[in-house]
Amino acid sequence: MNIYSYIAKRLLYTIPILLGVCLLIFLIFNVVAGDPTPMLLGKHATAKQMAALRHELGLDKSWFIQYLDILKSAFTLDFGRSWFSKQHIASMLQTGTVISLTLVVPTLFISHLIAIVLALLAAYKRGKFVDKAMVIVTVMLMSISALTYILFGQWLFAYKLGWFQVAGYTPSFPEVLSYITLPCLILIILNIGADMRFYRTVILDEIYQDYVRTARANGIPEWVILGKHVLKNAMIPIVTNFMFQIPALLFGTILVESFFGIPGLGGILLQAINNSDFPIIKAMTILSAMFYIVINLITDILYTWLDPRIKLS
Repeated sequence: MNIYSYIAKRLLYTIPILLGVCLLIFLIFNVVAGDPTPMLLGKHATAKQMAALRHELGLDKSWFIQYLDILKSAFTLDFGRSWFSKQHIASMLQTGTVISLTLVVPTLFISHLIAIVLALLAAYKRGKFVDKAMVIVTVMLMSISALTYILFGQWLFAYKLGWFQVAGYTPSFPEVLSYITLPCLILIILNIGADMRFYRTVILDEIYQDYVRTARANGIPEWVILGKHVLKNAMIPIVTNFMFQIPALLFGTILVESFFGIPGLGGILLQAINNSDFPIIKAMTILSAMFYIVINLITDILYTWLDPRIKLS
């Protein structure tokens, strides 16, 4: 099967997935959550005011029509307007995505590069003091909460040393660097421990394969075996981990963005939750599902490039 037929086939598979995701979103927000108008208007709202708001928001339509509206928004990417700010949700999310990517892109590449280098070093020194010390340090880094890193980083590097800004975000370059550098460093520290331990395990699994013993018997240096042969054969789990961290970071930086006043997707989602702005929450849930589907498709295609033995089917 050629790549275009495979992509078309996989895209067809996404239709029932999106139908199911939209159904779950509809059940959670339209059936289980109940009528949001008392929260939006307050406890002193009259029945007439609530009825008018329900009509304005389209909540007086039948459940089937409301489900179709969610389906339409998923396939057209037109999510309507925010209940709170009255802005177009699509434009809000587009702006938020660009801002979040300024955090996600450097975090992903730097953290994974450092994690791979450290994993190779740990595998090269396996069983020795360097390997054990690196494992202990990474476990310590993983054991500290994100909130601790954020508060300590703001106190030391922003308030005491004045190296970075934690409020008044501006997207213009190079001023933006003073706002995103510290959050990026915190995200790198939060991710590097788990990534390094995972990559170390993957590389150690490859080290005990027959081709490594053959390479050693031929007199190839250990660092060449690790950097050229072992790393190449360990790329599939590495790429899988890298690709699936993209949506996780893109939609999961709520804490960091809120503490640093960065108006990315995390900040938008947090504000929507605080304001009970259900259309934004629905839109981000749909986009998150779609993003995972696309990432899964791209990852499968990358497999065939990394390992020609894997065939698309």
